[in-house]
Amino acid sequence: MIRKIEESDYQNLIDIWESAVRSTHDFLKEEDFHYYKVHIPTYFEHVTLFGYEENGALIGFIGVAGENLEMLFIHNDFRGKGIGKKLVSYGIDQLKISKVDVNEQNAHAVEFYKHVGFRVLSRNALDGQGKAYPILNMGLKPCLLMTRD
Repeated sequence: MIRKIEESDYQNLIDIWESAVRSTHDFLKEEDFHYYKVHIPTYFEHVTLFGYEENGALIGFIGVAGENLEMLFIHNDFRGKGIGKKLVSYGIDQLKISKVDVNEQNAHAVEFYKHVGFRVLSRNALDGQGKAYPILNMGLKPCLLMTRD
């Protein structure tokens, strides 16, 4: 079930984020991991959050700002079970997202977004915090935008 996230869920989101990042962001320096972990709660304040709940437990979430998917994290124990696709589909269909930025070094995420209909539009050498983690700006293929209205 997908539901809106409340502030009381933030610790669960941090736990999901940590599990996901530890298993998918092997390129991330340890000091940068800790930097992001400290700052992730402040990022929550700038997005609308929705979580995927199974058996009463949150196991994944998205953060959306306008038409941008800003966050997608699935607890590592539940990766590969279609939860990310369900959350992205919800974002496209219900929240009208059409763009996502993804770490270029996270090859699985890049392929996932391509698989669900995004394509690379541009590349930035630095992430949003000015760190040397290249970001790919991706957008939905035009045919997907037209069929989802």
